Amino acid sequence: MKFLRKIFDNAHEALNKSEKTKKYFPLVDAIDTLLFTPNHTTQKGAHIRDAIDLKRTMMIVIIALIPALLFGMYNVGYQHYLAVGEANPSFGEAFLHGAIRVLPLIVISYAVGLGIEFLFAIKNGHSVQEGFLVTGMLIPLIMPIDTPLWMVAVGTAFAVVIGKEVFGGTGMNVMNVALTARAFLFFAYPTKMSGNEVWISGLKEMKTNGSLADGITGATPLGDLAAIGKEGATFSNLNQFLEAKHGLMDLFYGFYPGSVGETSVLAILIGAFLLLFTGIGSWKIMLSFFTGGYLMALLFNLVGGSDYLELPAIYQMMLGGFMFGLVFMATDPVTAAQTGTGKFIYGFLGGAMAILIRVVNPAYPEGVMLAILIANVFAPLIDHMVISANIKRRLKRVKTA
Repeated sequence: MKFLRKIFDNAHEALNKSEKTKKYFPLVDAIDTLLFTPNHTTQKGAHIRDAIDLKRTMMIVIIALIPALLFGMYNVGYQHYLAVGEANPSFGEAFLHGAIRVLPLIVISYAVGLGIEFLFAIKNGHSVQEGFLVTGMLIPLIMPIDTPLWMVAVGTAFAVVIGKEVFGGTGMNVMNVALTARAFLFFAYPTKMSGNEVWISGLKEMKTNGSLADGITGATPLGDLAAIGKEGATFSNLNQFLEAKHGLMDLFYGFYPGSVGETSVLAILIGAFLLLFTGIGSWKIMLSFFTGGYLMALLFNLVGGSDYLELPAIYQMMLGGFMFGLVFMATDPVTAAQTGTGKFIYGFLGGAMAILIRVVNPAYPEGVMLAILIANVFAPLIDHMVISANIKRRLKRVKTA
């Protein structure tokens, strides 16, 4: 470690020798502060020295994402081999295929996102901000596997520039950056981000060359649910859907087509445990988000009238990106509510809206993305209302004292 420390010290000294090279300080500083805890301290006033800073916090979140990432890689390969007729591919074959398809998405996400952040840091003369460490991993995990790489690059660039930098950089953005990228791509290129061909690796090519196994459609469970009863649907009723490897445990483990990191509830819960154990994730938001979604699903069960409305509430929690959004998106400390009471309201609103959009809007079978973005927009208002209510309550106590 002393050897590395000396290398960075020499690099800083070399950059500071010339005004022309000083502007490139953020490039070295970004790697330096990633490997070593910054030695910056405040010069006056009370302050606390802690071993964890923003980069260390972001690294814990990335570690929490690893189970979902690894399972996502395996599931991408598993779904591919299932589509070509190999029902039981070896773990190595499935994982290798998935890794080959997923890693380019990650590389493009980080290359474009960090490249833009470096440019802004050099131009504005400040250190590279740490927020994209997590965003760069989240973007590939919420994408369909067959999303073209150029689209990932465009979506990432839009999210970093329009979703974050125009607001002032990390800590100032109003909406979750990764979801901003997903929303931009979904509405800008809907045919490339929806339908049955984007969820299984190489499905479009397999349809073209005739190598697709019989009975494989590539539809996600949510897509199948939304299509029940329609012409050409895979399932004609809810019972058929539940019996076709869409039981509760099947959905819990996540062996079905979907976005790279969103299918396995088990892998997501492992990450949630780490976030809660380290105190980085908010249990208030997670609990209220789940409660809001569950109660909304129960309400639809009471209303009934269609197979989708009558789907048991717990199944709604297991499907799609609900749990992934609950653990990794809704809890974003920048875009979520900050007050204790506000976190409960914010989480409940996001969870309820996710199921409402998912069930009521037949053209958009997954509602988590839009629900969290809507909750992000309302988070400052929620905090304002909570603080205003606290002030009024305290003023009443003063007047009656």
